[in-house]
Amino acid sequence: MEHELRRALAGDELRVQYQPVLDLASGRIEGFEALVRWQHPERGLLGPDDFTPIAEDSGLLPEIDRWVLRRACRDLTRWAELYPSDPPLSLSVNFCGQHLALPDVSGWVAELLRQTGFDPRHLKLEITESSLLSPSGDVRHHMERLRELGVRLHLDDFGTGYSSLSYLQRYPIDALKIDRSFVQGMLNNDSNAELVRTIVAMAKNLNLKVVGEGIEQPRQLAALRALGCDSGQGYLFSPALDVYESRALVAEGQHRLRPDWGYPAPGHADPPPAQPS
Repeated sequence: MEHELRRALAGDELRVQYQPVLDLASGRIEGFEALVRWQHPERGLLGPDDFTPIAEDSGLLPEIDRWVLRRACRDLTRWAELYPSDPPLSLSVNFCGQHLALPDVSGWVAELLRQTGFDPRHLKLEITESSLLSPSGDVRHHMERLRELGVRLHLDDFGTGYSSLSYLQRYPIDALKIDRSFVQGMLNNDSNAELVRTIVAMAKNLNLKVVGEGIEQPRQLAALRALGCDSGQGYLFSPALDVYESRALVAEGQHRLRPDWGYPAPGHADPPPAQPS
């Protein structure tokens, strides 16, 4: 599998799909998360769970991350040229912890952004809590250098890792992404609901944005809106789309609203978000 994955990188078998991220207050698409897929010649389209553990063990994950970042920046730069929006669409990309051990991580990110023409102010690099466990001070230094470029840093799958809450003050984090398991369990599990409520309140107190993952039901959306969650993504809005479907979505306009989501029709006043039942 490792040998095939190396071949995939060299043979252009990897693909990028894009999942829309919505502003939960307005229901408008604010950006996309880039997600890697592998078009295996024999096994078909593989999701990241099928190959990223092998990529991480073999040291290929940083190379895959760089490939995804470059391809996604090029795609969104092209979409912005064809279909400009105000504000511009943001791009979220996974960024493995191994990058933060490199001596000039901000340098190659800056060069990649220069080559692709993507505005760093609209790039959100998603790191995991385990990336912050290194005792070295280099992690914080590299994160600060990335922030100096204008890049935003999001803490992915928050609540599932091993870090203590003190890390939220020690590291330059811009947003927390609530893990999908908490979002999907918040309607039928009091502990999950309280955890989500606590995460949102804590983030607000620390001036951090909050993104909810795995939104699949209108009631989950209503609950997150009532708590003041800023952004969200999930199958309720859209699965991950290939590059052609994503570009078509950008071309047709940003509204993706349905009446049962609790949003008004475009041009009407926005009612207060529904309270979770």
